[in-house]
Amino acid sequence: MPSPLHKAWSVYQDRRMLTLVFLGFSSGLPLLLIYSTLSLWLMDQGLDIATVGLFAATSTPYSLKFLWAPLLDRAPLPWLTRRLGQRRGWLLTLQCMLIASLLALASTNPAQDSTLTAIAALITAIFSASQDVVIDAYRVETLQEHEQGAGAAAAVFGYRLGMLAAGGGALAAAEMLSSWSAAYILMASLMLVGVFTSLTCSEPPPPTTLPPNLPSPWHTARDAVWGPLRDLTKRPAWVPILLFVMLYKLGDALASTMTNPMLHSLGFEKLHIAGIANTYGLVASIAGVFIGGALVRQAGLVGALWIGGAMQMLSNIMLVIQANVGFDLWVLTATIGVENLTGGIGTAAFVAFLSTLCNRQYTASQYALLTAAAGLLKTTLATTTGHMAQAVGWSTFFGLTTAAALPGLLILAWLSKDNRMGAYGGET
Repeated sequence: MPSPLHKAWSVYQDRRMLTLVFLGFSSGLPLLLIYSTLSLWLMDQGLDIATVGLFAATSTPYSLKFLWAPLLDRAPLPWLTRRLGQRRGWLLTLQCMLIASLLALASTNPAQDSTLTAIAALITAIFSASQDVVIDAYRVETLQEHEQGAGAAAAVFGYRLGMLAAGGGALAAAEMLSSWSAAYILMASLMLVGVFTSLTCSEPPPPTTLPPNLPSPWHTARDAVWGPLRDLTKRPAWVPILLFVMLYKLGDALASTMTNPMLHSLGFEKLHIAGIANTYGLVASIAGVFIGGALVRQAGLVGALWIGGAMQMLSNIMLVIQANVGFDLWVLTATIGVENLTGGIGTAAFVAFLSTLCNRQYTASQYALLTAAAGLLKTTLATTTGHMAQAVGWSTFFGLTTAAALPGLLILAWLSKDNRMGAYGGET
């Protein structure tokens, strides 16, 4: 008889998990190229920290993607939807658009015209956020409910690989090629991984049929837009659930916006950041996402969310220690190891939880709504992080991001009582 540990890990042997790894890579690659990697490019060009912090606004489409998610959920593409299916057709289209927008970003010069760089980054963010909508829907629709934890881990693992390529890979390429533009062209070519996967993977089973009593295209369109929100707000305890979604990753997300600028200001070179903060961090990240996926199956979502949330606070405390110690490669190694391990565990549990909230009748739209809610406060506050770090110093700043993790855990404590999360799959 298989042991509980063997049972928890056996789910990763499914071939669908490999598809999710590749799609996760395609999802994770663009993010750092318009975020922390771009911030290093900007600082290399002489822009000050406050201006670099303002560039965080280019990630706004990740919080607004729910606005056009109904289009991606229901609207067919000429020829492509008929040949590849709804999900694969949109995936292929968006991935080609991402390649074009990354090449456009590579052609800009932030020192001469930072506005043009910001526009190219914003367009890339729109296509990237749209791709995330479709990939999330693909993952949720491809897997059964008991497989969502492992699917989240596989997708997050691929996502971390994409972030590694866009982080450590891009930094190393910029150093070796002595050109940020050449590094971004190389990153654009890596999007072909997603293109190949979209062409070769299987289309998931079609979503549940539309609700009855939709007599016209107008009613169908209205249901596509309002149906996802109406369905969520009819569920018990939906307000605390929404607050939890918004607050659970807040401290971790705010800390990530200023981690690279802090390391740069402490004297770490690009190769230090690439070798330790990105490459070595991948090992801890791999362990984290797979531990998180196994925890979801073995301890349930509530238990995994508690463990991940507490450990995310620990990663912020390590950043406080790094800020106080300054330039120290051993401390950096410990800090990055803890940050990636805990981030992987927390993210795998959180993604699995969001997946259980989705009604498959509105998969893309509801998941986009939930992830938009999760990123709303981060996007709102991220533009102030540069000014805040300048005003209070690195140590106090990361102390504040540690405290920002507490409200989410307090709501989780309330939701854990009397099986309030049971209706949402929280005990699966």
